[in-house]
Amino acid sequence: MTLPIPFVSENSRTLDIKAFCEMRPGLLGWVIMNLSNIAHQYKVNGTITSSIILITAFQAWYVFDALYMEPAILTTIDIILDGFGFMLSFGDLVWVPFIYSLQTRYLAMYPLQLSPVNVALILGAQGVGYSIFRGANNQKNRFRTDPNDPRIRHIQYIETRSGSRLMTSGWWGMARHVNYLGDWIMAWTYCLPTGMAGFVMMETLNTVTGMTEKRAVQTPETRGWGMAITYFYVVYFGVLLVHRERRDEDKCKRKYGEDWAKYTAKVKSRIIPGIY
Repeated sequence: MTLPIPFVSENSRTLDIKAFCEMRPGLLGWVIMNLSNIAHQYKVNGTITSSIILITAFQAWYVFDALYMEPAILTTIDIILDGFGFMLSFGDLVWVPFIYSLQTRYLAMYPLQLSPVNVALILGAQGVGYSIFRGANNQKNRFRTDPNDPRIRHIQYIETRSGSRLMTSGWWGMARHVNYLGDWIMAWTYCLPTGMAGFVMMETLNTVTGMTEKRAVQTPETRGWGMAITYFYVVYFGVLLVHRERRDEDKCKRKYGEDWAKYTAKVKSRIIPGIY
């Protein structure tokens, strides 16, 4: 099966640089950085921990999912609304691969083994987040591209004066940006495996070689300081999603006018059903 590549025009063979950078170098660089951190952990400590495997697997799956569902990028706010300036170019090429991989960078320095219970809880949270994220996005994409798809025929909607249709049931009847909720839950599973992050480099004696070497060791005094780094992603990502939601709300108010007021009266929640 050949998947369409949305950033290449078959007629003119031109390249959409914005769509390309959105999907290719940053996301693939993110995975490569995580794999290099795994290699570093093994090289220095002779082991690969469950925590770094979990984060790398979750994030690699997120990237694979984005690439597999690549045609759906054409309906996102980045492609529809934003110009390709500093924010998107720097974000795609630098911020994503180097900042989003901070959790595995920490674990490369300080290996942390998780208990089976913790692994199960984190896997459960990832499953819930992905179900919301992918279920909502698939439903939106099908509704926009093939209204006759039997999987979305039951969806109720409001038809605006411009001819657009706004879903008021299914995933999108729960919140106007419910997919962001799933995305944010998954963000937690990228950070939780790092635990109460924090360590200090200490010299220890290698009983095999008889030589001293530096190792990352966690003490009661150092426990917790690293959370500002390893949990930065989930805080930043939450702010990013709220910012994107507000921008989208402003765009929709201008576009739909009174119809948007009718829609928000039916779907009251923004991201978290019944809370926000």
